[in-house]
Amino acid sequence: MLKLKNGIIILLLFVSFQINAADYNASMFGIKSNGTTLNTTAIQKAIDYIHDQGGGTLKFYVGRYLTGEIELKSNVTIYLGEGAILLGSTNIYDYRIDTKYSSLVFAYKAENIAIKGKGVLDGQGKAASYSLQDQIHKGIIKDKLSNDRPANHRPHIILFRECKNVKVSGILMKDAGDWVQFYDQCENLDIDGITVDSKNFWNNDGIDIVDCKNVKLTNSFVDASDDAICFKSHDKTKICENVEVRNCVARSSANGIKFGTVTAGGFKNFKIINNKVYDTYRSAITIATPDGGNIENILVDSLYAYNTGNAIFLRICARRGNERIGTMKDITISNMYAEISATKPDAGYEYEGPIEDLPRNISPSIIAGIPGHDITNVTIKNVKIVCPGGGNRNYAYRGTTPSELNSVPEMISSYPEFSQFKELPAWGFYIRHAKNIKIENVILTAKEKDYRRAVVLDDVKGATFENVKYNEPGVWKNKYSIYKSSGVIRKK
Repeated sequence: MLKLKNGIIILLLFVSFQINAADYNASMFGIKSNGTTLNTTAIQKAIDYIHDQGGGTLKFYVGRYLTGEIELKSNVTIYLGEGAILLGSTNIYDYRIDTKYSSLVFAYKAENIAIKGKGVLDGQGKAASYSLQDQIHKGIIKDKLSNDRPANHRPHIILFRECKNVKVSGILMKDAGDWVQFYDQCENLDIDGITVDSKNFWNNDGIDIVDCKNVKLTNSFVDASDDAICFKSHDKTKICENVEVRNCVARSSANGIKFGTVTAGGFKNFKIINNKVYDTYRSAITIATPDGGNIENILVDSLYAYNTGNAIFLRICARRGNERIGTMKDITISNMYAEISATKPDAGYEYEGPIEDLPRNISPSIIAGIPGHDITNVTIKNVKIVCPGGGNRNYAYRGTTPSELNSVPEMISSYPEFSQFKELPAWGFYIRHAKNIKIENVILTAKEKDYRRAVVLDDVKGATFENVKYNEPGVWKNKYSIYKSSGVIRKK
């Protein structure tokens, strides 16, 4: 009798699982694939029905499925088969405009949700943003314009907030009106094998991971007009932590991989391993805390950067007069190779990064805190950086006398960007307001002779340079400049 009961229990559990994991074809709910019928209500009905049944998968096959904003609910998966395109409406009123953020696919406090397959999420974001812009110009929607661009309401493709157990895999996302993907305070987020192609409008961050916990981003390709892979912290009571980024390729008209700019809470325990960045206007890796957040225990290993404007940018500041000052410590960048462009790395892309912060020669990698707030415990190990060199003192000049080094602006309240200081006195590394810096097995190469020093240290407390080599035409000795610094050790 006991065995029979156990057998019945096992059978019932199996049947229950099968019901909860049921597949539902989109056509079952009258959803049309002709690309012209607006399916918002039908798709939402399908999601609600599957959710009410305990969960399952809504499957889309070959076709173009036009829709406005839909809400994904717990235990529901959207599957986009090869040739299936979920097409965002170009009418801004098909999205929520009563909130700051809108998106093609939205989820709030949902659990066990997924978007999978080999299909496409096409936001048609440029056209949707022009629809919004038109309504603002007519005074129907109230929103401020910056350079004639709406500040709010432009639709993302994905916006998931406070969700748990999220899986996004295989799909292509293209043409967002704003950040392509926005994951805010999510937990157990797994993104694998996706492609992002969104570079025909402003603020098209490829992926934004905001105050999330336990995240994996793997095997993905991101091509975006703004920061490609971006971590943010919007809430000073939250933190973005336990994040792994592995085997990804990024291209951007801003930064390749970036911490910030919004850093209210902070970042902790990151592993960024075996990734590539190319044709990127700004830095291959930026780690910045301008809003009072704390950053610690960050590993960047095996990052390969080609044709980028800058290799490494680490920065503490307090933009907009923020009274909260963040911290940055325990940063390791190892096994990195970078080639810095002598010309604009993103030239020819539809939305290029702006020409700004001139005159200056090609900027070095930068580690820069602010007075009284050092960047602490940074290790740069097994790194090769190939720079253009050729700094022309007749175009822009910054020397290494005490008065010349003191003339480098602190720019504490400015937006953090590697070019912001304009001319710096180094072509390889400029390190300022830092403590316990280790540079080991590093090769800095300048293709042309440069009037500047290879490395400049200003207000650095404890630095070790071991097996650091310099290749610069016509220069046969190490080129350091050390100012107001102590405990600096140079080893062969």
